[in-house]
Amino acid sequence: MIRTHKCNQIGIDSVGQEVSVTGWVHRRRDHGGVIFLDIRDENGMVQVVYNPEFKEAFSLAESCRNEYVIFSKGVVRERPEGTINDNLETGKIEVVASDLLILNSSLPMPFQLDEYTSVGEDTRLKYRFLDLRRSDMQENLRLRSKVSATLRSYLDQKEFVEIETPLLTKATPEGARDYLVPSRTYPGQFFALPQSPQLFKQTLMASGFEKYFQFARCFRDEDLRADRQPEFTQLDIELSFVTAEEVISLITELITEVFKETLSVDLDDFPKISYKEAISKYGTDKPDLRNPLELIEVKELFKECEFKVFKEPANDVDSRIAALRVPNGEILTRKQIDDYTDFVGNYGAKGLAYIRVEDPSKGKDGLQSPIIKFIEDSILETLLSNLNVQKGDIIFFGAGKSNVVNDSLSALRDLIAKDLNLLKCEWAPCWVVDFPMFEKNKNGDLTPLHHPFTSPTCSVEELKKDPLSALTNAYDIVLNGTELGGGSVRIHDKDMQQTVLNLLNIEDKEAEEKFGFLISALQHGCPPHAGLAIGFDRMIMLMTGAESIRDVIAFPKTQTASCMLTDAPGKAADDQLQELHIRFHGIEKEE
Repeated sequence: MIRTHKCNQIGIDSVGQEVSVTGWVHRRRDHGGVIFLDIRDENGMVQVVYNPEFKEAFSLAESCRNEYVIFSKGVVRERPEGTINDNLETGKIEVVASDLLILNSSLPMPFQLDEYTSVGEDTRLKYRFLDLRRSDMQENLRLRSKVSATLRSYLDQKEFVEIETPLLTKATPEGARDYLVPSRTYPGQFFALPQSPQLFKQTLMASGFEKYFQFARCFRDEDLRADRQPEFTQLDIELSFVTAEEVISLITELITEVFKETLSVDLDDFPKISYKEAISKYGTDKPDLRNPLELIEVKELFKECEFKVFKEPANDVDSRIAALRVPNGEILTRKQIDDYTDFVGNYGAKGLAYIRVEDPSKGKDGLQSPIIKFIEDSILETLLSNLNVQKGDIIFFGAGKSNVVNDSLSALRDLIAKDLNLLKCEWAPCWVVDFPMFEKNKNGDLTPLHHPFTSPTCSVEELKKDPLSALTNAYDIVLNGTELGGGSVRIHDKDMQQTVLNLLNIEDKEAEEKFGFLISALQHGCPPHAGLAIGFDRMIMLMTGAESIRDVIAFPKTQTASCMLTDAPGKAADDQLQELHIRFHGIEKEE
């Protein structure tokens, strides 16, 4: 059994040749005593014909079913007139077979590979080995491989060194729960799987490797979404003796190169937007710049307004009132507006005020809205002027705590752009910069907006005096409203690092226990350094147009962090638990 050709390698120039192919039976058709098998391999598909004159081969062909693995040999001929398939690369020829060998049979399929959508994702994940045979899944993973090779080639040309960092390490404050691994040799103690290689890559900078990268496996035990997995891959990059601008320039060139080489896409400019501007204009630090809609702050207009719904947030320092003007919004029905009201409720908004602009030249009389009777004419006049409204516009308002308004209107902005087909281009990258160093959590304590190893732009004294005003040397790269990656100039000074940790209520003793090796590295000639990590799975999801990150990972977990293929996680045997000195408390052991 020798395969002479891949399925897609057989063409008009092969007519008259004897060829042999191997693959899966994609489809079987019996046409009046002649059997047609579409045979598929990783490169393509070819039609093979079995005639009764070859009795043994014909008999075997009759027994073949979808997804049988076979070897077939025959002579190539042009397809008869009227049977050419222009949708198939090999659609002008067929193989008239004389031999057939069934290499393996298949049970009846739980779903057809070209009709998979109706079965649901759970079935696809349970039979992932079948799901991965589908052409779009094959294309996704092949693109992933091509992108990986392009990234490695680029970084190799830039003299980066690929270095692997440990998977068994200690817990670090990365913002999510750790996956813990019990130690057999140190009873009662645990390793943690890394949420990122942050501390190790900074240590590598202190070790004299000025340009490092790796495709790092990371683990976070957190609530999952379409673009999250408990284990994921990031492209991790770190450099010494560089500025934030140099890192931004490098990554811009890297992403541009990847899109050009793998998708033949020329990305436009990567504009820089400050965090403050992004929140103000788009309600998010991950703005989709394909969308022309913007939020406009109108809080000042309503400070003296009698409309309580607007007046209270207008006079609250932690609140905002933002307007979202939608050109030609007149096409939106009342049902759509009601649906939008329900939608923003998912983000904590108590309602969605709106004004339809039927004729702006008529002032208040040209408006239609349940709220205009509560708003003074002078305020409405100024509002219309500030928003530069046009006939047919609709204005939506968000009023309340700033985080709720930002979350709800940014999501609404994206939804409306989708519903009204407003996106003005296919790709829109940008950099978001000038992030605050800290924000307050629900308990009123300081928490880092990125991580506690990010360098602030101020001095130690200024940071201590007013930590909430401090900005960072951090930068996020955003594409089509998705954060591709983020990074920063790191803290390389021990005093600054201890100051930041102290502000986060991590005292020196605790800091030494958690990451003393990094602090030691900072004290032994650590150079200035900066870096970035790109969410590799997320990047491939965008490049393929997949709706879920699970469609670009070979063996992903579900949204409940389980593996349906292997039925993981599972129970451990009693002897394993005893060896690890583990016993359950509060969980009934099954008999």
